[in-house]
Amino acid sequence: MASPRRIGAPEAKNRTVLIDAAERLLLEEGHTAVSSRRVAAKAGLKPQLVHYYFRTMDDLILAVFRRRAEDGLAAQAAALASPQPLWALWRFSTDPHAVAITMAFVGLAGQREAVRAEIAAYSERFRAAQVTALTDILNRYDLPADRYPPTVLVLLLTAISRVLLMEEALGFTTGHPETTTLIESLIQDLEGTPLPAHPAGPGPGPSPVEG
Repeated sequence: MASPRRIGAPEAKNRTVLIDAAERLLLEEGHTAVSSRRVAAKAGLKPQLVHYYFRTMDDLILAVFRRRAEDGLAAQAAALASPQPLWALWRFSTDPHAVAITMAFVGLAGQREAVRAEIAAYSERFRAAQVTALTDILNRYDLPADRYPPTVLVLLLTAISRVLLMEEALGFTTGHPETTTLIESLIQDLEGTPLPAHPAGPGPGPSPVEG
């Protein structure tokens, strides 16, 4: 019986370089550009090194996704623990870079079952953290959960922010200023004017999924 093929160490520098290259290709050219040869060329490495560190291309793509998702979970946790969690969550949800990479992975999910399953699993983790935090936030602001269900509010917040960014990317912005003004006025009623450290608007965020 043949022994399993040796795989490069997960902490190896070349492995990180390949993950970086695959992510750049995904964002710059879309999921159809992510092949072992293209990734190797982007990384400045030999093509055979791709399969030295990753048994399959799915493994490489999942490594890109998991790195982004874990960073996103940490960023979301920091946002939800901030002095103005609703402002911070809105800012986190309206990060255009996060939506761009999310849509790139959604494109891959249609072709790769492993990617689809991973997106679903991480989305559940994002959503669960958001609902838990929002339940506490509603209690803090004396808003009854039966009238303002946390699961519904989280879905509305993330869905609205994602649609706004997707439409803006297409150059379609009808109703966007009015929608943004409405959402931000509701948040301001609860949390006041956003603090300088947590401005109301897009900011850097690494997440490829936001619930």
